[in-house]
Amino acid sequence: MRIAWVTDSTAFVPNHSKTGENDIYVVPMSILFGEREYQDGIDLSPEELFGMLRDEKVEVKTSQPSIGTFKELFEQLARDYDYIFSIHVSSHFSGTYSSARQAAELLKDTIPTIICIDSKILSNPLTELIRYGQRLLKEGKDPLQMKEAIEEKVTSCETYVMVGSLEQLHKSGRMGGLSFFLGSVLKIKPMLSIEDGKLKVEDKVRSIKKGLSSMSRQLDQALSDRTIVKVSVLHGLNREDAMEWMKQLQEAYPEIEFGAYPLGAVIGVHAGENTIGISWFAENE
Repeated sequence: MRIAWVTDSTAFVPNHSKTGENDIYVVPMSILFGEREYQDGIDLSPEELFGMLRDEKVEVKTSQPSIGTFKELFEQLARDYDYIFSIHVSSHFSGTYSSARQAAELLKDTIPTIICIDSKILSNPLTELIRYGQRLLKEGKDPLQMKEAIEEKVTSCETYVMVGSLEQLHKSGRMGGLSFFLGSVLKIKPMLSIEDGKLKVEDKVRSIKKGLSSMSRQLDQALSDRTIVKVSVLHGLNREDAMEWMKQLQEAYPEIEFGAYPLGAVIGVHAGENTIGISWFAENE
């Protein structure tokens, strides 16, 4: 049985302009920079985006792929694959999942083998879900078993992020005016968690060091009664800071596999170039 895995550019898939590698197909989201439109990861990198943000004062927005884009891709993939799993960034962050689901609904009579899943997360954790699904396929699980297992794994994900730019978070509509004003005046950085696909303020800190310590404590707490095999350190353009923190975490938790992964341009539009976070899937002992 052949399965195509469709996701969007908020996932961490290196060189994703070359779709089809490992049966993974990435649909790019759009970044609207004033009157100019770019395809995330294809004709605009995070480095280029933030350089433009620093040099030009224009409104920047992001846009989900259209229903038609997904419909065309699904029709193409159905010629070569038995099933299509379409797994996307949290529906509370973007309408991408909705576009994919509506496209699948339009094709349900001719292509009933499209399965859409709301990951309720983003970045490398989203990629980990796809890899998990691919392992289930190798183990001989059928599509229904795979869907149920992936959706169950979604519930075990914990993600914490220290936002790099309150201004960009405010402009994107993810932070209210009063919270933005207070944070700017008091130099407070919100440490956010993702719970059931939604952002929640987990802590408020006054320095990056305290923010990293706060996120490390969350990892400690999770390890007190659950098993964690791999941890993703998520970052914007601040890769050196992320690598230094990851080195400290590796020394503290030698039994865990760590990896550092970029958040990408679309997420950077909303959170800022110096955003840093941590994510894992915790299994009950």
